[in-house]
Amino acid sequence: MQQRQIGLTGGIASGKSTVGHLLEAQGWPVLDADRYARDILAPGSAASTAVLEKFGASVQQQNEIATINRAALGELIFAEATQRQWLEQLIHPLVRQRFEQELAARSAEPIVVLMVPLLFEANLTTLCTEIWLVDCDEKQQLTRMIQRDGLPEAEAKQRIACQWPLAQKRPYADQIIDNRGSKEHLIAQVNVLAKA
Repeated sequence: MQQRQIGLTGGIASGKSTVGHLLEAQGWPVLDADRYARDILAPGSAASTAVLEKFGASVQQQNEIATINRAALGELIFAEATQRQWLEQLIHPLVRQRFEQELAARSAEPIVVLMVPLLFEANLTTLCTEIWLVDCDEKQQLTRMIQRDGLPEAEAKQRIACQWPLAQKRPYADQIIDNRGSKEHLIAQVNVLAKA
């Protein structure tokens, strides 16, 4: 039987991580693209060295020579499209490689979840047998992001605009998980999908 490889995606602050945790609680392995990206940029890694060589002291953690200040890097790449594209070209192939390694290591599992915010943008859909989209209203997304990350509204909007809008992702999803309501409503939907 073919392994189900579920691409779990959405927009920034749409609720992907919450759904990922709910699926993990069901006993499903969840592979997290954000965690892999953090690992790839760990102090002393080849990618971290490349980032520090390109952007210099502006993204270096104060008093830590080989460490990236992730907040400073985020500000820079979300403000400048060419810099963001450079970073994505560096990181996305390495994230794909990590997914391929992890999937190979879990080939006996009946289901594996790939939690990838930029599933479409990074062209990682080929790793998936189905796509689940965590969906909400754009206004909710903005409000949640401001509350979660403490960003000014203009900066939050700028970061959301760097991804495909949720409306653009919906037609490509096999399942849409509606996160416009309560946590109980979200849990109920995930439970139904997990039993399918």
